[in-house]
Amino acid sequence: MERKNCPAKAELLLLGITAAFLCLVLGLSAFIRSGAGAAQYEGFTVETERAASSAELLPPEEEPVDINAADVEELATLPGIGEKLARRIVDYRAEHGPFSTVDELVNVSGIGEGKLEVLRGHVRAG
Repeated sequence: MERKNCPAKAELLLLGITAAFLCLVLGLSAFIRSGAGAAQYEGFTVETERAASSAELLPPEEEPVDINAADVEELATLPGIGEKLARRIVDYRAEHGPFSTVDELVNVSGIGEGKLEVLRGHVRAG
């Protein structure tokens, strides 16, 4: 006996779903291209992206923190400086006197060249 090569029910179902999906996509595409679909959205304004000015990208200008006068709480607000590191800065200042330059912060345990570069625009010495 010869067996006919008939598609299975699952294959027929899948073909039917695919055909229905393609018809839906084509019909929707034709509807949008005709302009009938756009008529219901009248009155809306679409804004495109624009380039931001450098003033919008930069944070507002802040007065640099004086590392010779700031207390632990004020120093702890600086980027990368927590309460413990702020305490070490104050302790270093008490032991060695005021900082003459910002670069002297690298003498404080926990502040390296990388952290100093982050702090540079936020602090001043005197």
